[in-house]
Amino acid sequence: MAYLFTSESVSEGHPDKVADQISDALIDNFLAFDKESKVACETLVTTGQVILAGEVKSHTYLDVQKIARDTINKIGYTKGEYMFDGNSCGVLSAIHEQSEDINQGVDRGKKEEQGAGDQGMMFGYASNETENFMPLALDLSHRILKELAALRRENKEITYLRPDSKSQVTIEYSDDNIPQRIDAIVVSTQHDDFADDETMLAKIRKDVVDILIPRVVAKLPESIQKLFNSDIKYHINPTGKFVIGGPHGDTGLTGRKIIVDTYGGKGAHGGGAFSGKDPSKVDRSAAYATRHIAKNLVAAGVADEVLVQVSYAIGVVEPMGIFIDTYGTCPFNMTDGEIAEKVSEIFDMRPFAIEERLKLRSPMYSETAAYGHMGRQNETVTKTFSQPNGETVTLDVELFTWEKLDYVEKVKAVFGL
Repeated sequence: MAYLFTSESVSEGHPDKVADQISDALIDNFLAFDKESKVACETLVTTGQVILAGEVKSHTYLDVQKIARDTINKIGYTKGEYMFDGNSCGVLSAIHEQSEDINQGVDRGKKEEQGAGDQGMMFGYASNETENFMPLALDLSHRILKELAALRRENKEITYLRPDSKSQVTIEYSDDNIPQRIDAIVVSTQHDDFADDETMLAKIRKDVVDILIPRVVAKLPESIQKLFNSDIKYHINPTGKFVIGGPHGDTGLTGRKIIVDTYGGKGAHGGGAFSGKDPSKVDRSAAYATRHIAKNLVAAGVADEVLVQVSYAIGVVEPMGIFIDTYGTCPFNMTDGEIAEKVSEIFDMRPFAIEERLKLRSPMYSETAAYGHMGRQNETVTKTFSQPNGETVTLDVELFTWEKLDYVEKVKAVFGL
């Protein structure tokens, strides 16, 4: 019997994502001037206020207030009527030095002996149902909000949009797990005030269905475009008026959108957030590494769908173990346990090896903090960072290195494919 599956996304202006982006902007700035920085930074945003807290070990000094304000302005919170804007909000920093008790388990005489920054389990997932090896419902949810943000910045076809928004997509699957159609789409977007609520709701609905969705569909592969039809159930701003939003409408915290950040409820999640953590924290680095493994396994033809788990003990170099689940989609006679053994031969999962393989000590994290950490475009960009003393540094930074299919041939060789 056919079944429905749903995933959601939130925009860069959602209060939790505002917090994530500030935390990751701090990470990038620390790494730009001291790539050995150890950082765990949390952010809270609410009406007119930003609170920064966490632990740092670094040789650089930053103007954290300016970084927070610049990030908020870049997102689009630039008007006093939002009750939260980058130029006027208060920024309180309670960042202090990292505990030596924790640091002694991570830093070692030889870098390759670096221990895990925490205990826990991390998961990576990949599926061949989309070109970027991501679950389709989440991929579409992200695309809707990225296009909505583009419309907001263009300020031409739709001129009343504010930064906060959410989306949700429900897909009907066949018994053999093939997407059949889009069943429902939910879009809730913050907007300027209207004189008449009924006119407002009708206008927003029409613009979403007639402007936003066609722009999203036009950028999709033909096979996915076919899933859209006139029978889709649209829920557009279903609660009605949405003028009060962002951190004024709902307090935001770093790390509260971990399912949006990963696979939209497909696969599994170990529970650890990503943003605000330097790559010595395996919550982040090992989650990226397991995504890299899963994606390369699927691309190599080991399975149509793969879940990878790795686990660590704090301060211990080697992982506790690697688990593989192919959901019965492996096309040849090999158990998941046997696949896991071969994966251990191919991928070095020691924390320092992960950092080196994926180039994680570069300031690559601001781009991850909205619209998902997985399924993104691997590319190199140029970034410039400034310190309070006027020193600047310009770097070429490779983004989303865990999305590269650079191990496909190695996987094929080991598996005899």
